[in-house]
Amino acid sequence: MQRVEHHASFGGRQEVWRHDSATLGCEMRFGLYLPPQALAGQACPVVYWLSGLTCSEQNFITKAGAQAHAARLGLILVAPDTSPRDPGGTLGVADDPAYDLGQGAGFYLDATQEPWARHYRMESYVVHELPALVEAQVATTGRRAIFGHSMGGHGALTLALRHPGRYASVSAFSPIVAPARVPWGRKAFAAYLGEDESSWAAHDATALIAGARERLPLLVDQGEADEFLAGQLKPELLEEACAAAGHPLTLRRQPGYDHSYYFIASFVADHLEHHARALAA
Repeated sequence: MQRVEHHASFGGRQEVWRHDSATLGCEMRFGLYLPPQALAGQACPVVYWLSGLTCSEQNFITKAGAQAHAARLGLILVAPDTSPRDPGGTLGVADDPAYDLGQGAGFYLDATQEPWARHYRMESYVVHELPALVEAQVATTGRRAIFGHSMGGHGALTLALRHPGRYASVSAFSPIVAPARVPWGRKAFAAYLGEDESSWAAHDATALIAGARERLPLLVDQGEADEFLAGQLKPELLEEACAAAGHPLTLRRQPGYDHSYYFIASFVADHLEHHARALAA
C-alpha cells in the first residue's frame, strides 16, 4: 500500500491510500480518516462508507463533513471507491458508456457474468480484502459498522444482511432498497448476475429482510425532494418488508432534501452517533 494524500483534519488526519487489489485485479484507492484518538495510539472502531453511482473515494471525504463528528466520537472512517478501475485501459476491466453500469457502478456484489466476473467483485473486496488491509495498517477494536448513499445505501443494507455478525450497525441515505424492482438495479443485476431473476433476491434488501438472521436496527434517511424517490428508491417497499418481518426500522422522511451531499452533510452526525452507540455496546 502507498499513502497518496494526507491532510490534518479536526485533530486527526484524512488520508488516501492506493494498493493493488488481489480481489479486483486492479489498483484501488480508499479514504481513511484517523481521529485524534487513533493518532494517539488508541484502538478505535471502524465505520465503512459506501458511495453511490459515479462516485469515487473523494466524494464522501470532501463533501460529507464527517471528519468533525468522527473526531468527536473516536471513529475511524473508511471510504472505498465504487468499482474496479482501469484508467489506462490496459487491464481489461470491463466498462459501459452509461453512468449506471461498469466503472463507477459496481453495485457492491460479486458479478457472475462475463465480461464482468473477472474484476467486478466489490462484495468480496468490501467485506474481506479491504478490512484486512485496514486492520493490518492501524489499531482497531475489531468492531465495524457500515453505511452508504444511494447505490452505496443498497450496498450497506445488503452486505450487513448477507454477513450477519460482521457489522455492529448499519444505516443508509436514500438507498436503492429494492434493486430487483427498479431500473437502476434491474439493469445492473441483468448485466452482473444474468437474466435469471431468481438470483437477484440475494442482493435485494427487501427480499433479504424476511430471512435475516440478526435484527440489526436499520436507520434510513430519505429526502422528500429527491428526484429519484418515486422511480428508483421506493423506501415504502423497505418499510413494508420490515413491517412484515418484524425487523426494526427507523425511516426518516426529510422534507425539502434532495439526493445530494448537502442532504448527507445535514444528517451524517446522526448516523455516526447511531454507529458509535452500537460499536460501544
